[in-house]
Amino acid sequence: MEDIFQELINKAKEARLKAYAPYSKFQVGSAVLTENDTIFTGCNIENVSLGLSICAERVAIFKAISSGCKRIKAIAIICDTEKPCSPCGACRQVMVEFSPEMEVIMVNHQNKIKIAKAKELLPGFFKGRAIEHR
Repeated sequence: MEDIFQELINKAKEARLKAYAPYSKFQVGSAVLTENDTIFTGCNIENVSLGLSICAERVAIFKAISSGCKRIKAIAIICDTEKPCSPCGACRQVMVEFSPEMEVIMVNHQNKIKIAKAKELLPGFFKGRAIEHR
C-alpha cells in the first residue's frame, strides 16, 4: 500500500475520535488528499433533527473545497463495521462531482481495506452541466 494511503487512513482514524454521534453512536472519520497534496479531515456530525446531520466524507470534502482545493486525488473512510466502511449515496455523488477518478480507501477497525474509484461506486452518476463543462 502506498505510504500516502496509510497516512490518510491514520488521519481518518484521528478524525473519527472527534465525531459527534450521540444518537447513532456510529463514529466515522475521513481524510482527503487534494491535487496539491494537502490533507483535510472530517468526522460525522449528528443533529437531533437527523436530516441536518452530515457524513464525515462530506465534511472533509467541503473543508477542502472551501479552502480552494477543488480536485481530490483520494479519500480514506474508517468506521467500526464488519466490512470496510462504504460511503452513502449522497457522499458518492459529492465525490464524483469533484473527481470521478478519486481513489476511495474504505477501512474498518480490523484493517480490512477496499479501494475503488469514486465512479466505480456510483455507476451512471448524475453528470449535470457543471461536470460536463470542466
